[in-house]
Amino acid sequence: MASLTRVIEKYINNLFSEVEEEQSVSLRRKELAEIFGCVPSQINYVLRSRFTPERGYLVESQRGGHGYIRILRICYDMPQDRINHIDELIGDTITDQEARRLLATLQEREMIDSRERILIEVALRHAEELGSSEFDVSPYRRSAISAELLKRMMRSLALA
Repeated sequence: MASLTRVIEKYINNLFSEVEEEQSVSLRRKELAEIFGCVPSQINYVLRSRFTPERGYLVESQRGGHGYIRILRICYDMPQDRINHIDELIGDTITDQEARRLLATLQEREMIDSRERILIEVALRHAEELGSSEFDVSPYRRSAISAELLKRMMRSLALA
């Protein structure tokens, strides 16, 4: 049986598929909690963990009696928009785990395909191995090199 978190996530994703032209979905936390028989904090957890900028979403919320939650799907009309967003997500440093998670999300959103994802992961892993074995590079410097390498690869893909 799927966890409640996955069930709520799937429900919200289904709402997006029902309104294909719209890039946002509006919900009420209390109503959603009643549907799933859980506390509103469980809804908060799903929103914080599954609908993040890294996964291509922004969440707006208004608390109070007439409060709402609006989940916006990030869209990229221009390659430069995509590049700017990726640069912001990667930042100045990135760990191996963060890079893999970001690449998985980009593949899920069909911004890269599985072959591109594997090639990037291999390149990052190879860069990490070089930095840790042949050269005496600090962990911070390795993560900065990985971030720069990932940004350059993503820029190349976005402009291709």
